[in-house]
Amino acid sequence: MHQNKSVTEFILLGLAQDPMKQKIVFIIFSIFYTGTVVGNLLIIVTIKFSRSLGSPMYFFLFYLSLSDTCFSTSTAPRLLADALSAKKVISYNECMTQVFTLHLFGAMEIFVLVLMAADRYVAICKPLRYPVIMRRQVCIILIIVAWIGSCVHSIAQIILALKLPFCGPNLIDHYCCDLQPLLKLACMDTYVINLQLVTNSGVICTSSFFLLMMSYIVILHSLRNHSAEGRKKALSTLTSHITVVILFFGPCIFIYARPSTTFPVDKMVAVFYTIGTPFLNPLIYTLRNAEVKNAMKKLWRIKIASESK
Repeated sequence: MHQNKSVTEFILLGLAQDPMKQKIVFIIFSIFYTGTVVGNLLIIVTIKFSRSLGSPMYFFLFYLSLSDTCFSTSTAPRLLADALSAKKVISYNECMTQVFTLHLFGAMEIFVLVLMAADRYVAICKPLRYPVIMRRQVCIILIIVAWIGSCVHSIAQIILALKLPFCGPNLIDHYCCDLQPLLKLACMDTYVINLQLVTNSGVICTSSFFLLMMSYIVILHSLRNHSAEGRKKALSTLTSHITVVILFFGPCIFIYARPSTTFPVDKMVAVFYTIGTPFLNPLIYTLRNAEVKNAMKKLWRIKIASESK
């Protein structure tokens, strides 16, 4: 990495400095991170090995769970390790790597949510053309495009981060490396870079959110022509999607779609969408989805039967 700096490492202040509070942080977020990994891996394995979950909706859910796992892993292990450390030191290269992975998997989650909304729109509004429009090859191409878009976004973010010169303070008032807290430490006028940040991350979050909300409004409007049973099933799926979208995009827009100002609540808001939402997604999609629950039960019975032989 090009190192335009005199600072070789940063010190993360984390969520708390008091030793007792740090232990509480470790216990709470160990539970959250373990639940995130176990829950999302369970969904990944279930979709991978269950023939009944071969529709495009579950194809995209597979990648949402994968993104959730990686997105949470980009911050949570570091948060947990620092909660047990007296001095939370992170090297410059590690910090830049965290910026890259955070935005790579965060953008991937956004794009997958958009694809899931598109899938529901076609399924509900154009049911006769659904098998043709959302065939397997198309879904694979869409996921590849999502990965490419995520890489382009994260590369743009890391280029902005590498432009920042650091020549003095190295205390980051955060639990992870991201552009907003790094801008506060840069030895330069960061107005233009912050504008580029808002243009990049802020526009992606905001435009994706409004696109998703508009698609859900259109879908809900079209449900008037469906049967009562069809409406009930569609509303159950849509409720899960809308819940995930609001929980993820609300904090995301709050953080990235605003001028270069910081608030004391920023760290807790960031915790919610980097760790909280990936933890809640498996609960939302399994508790409200009978097909996923039935597939899990079936795989569990098969596993028990094979072990008993």
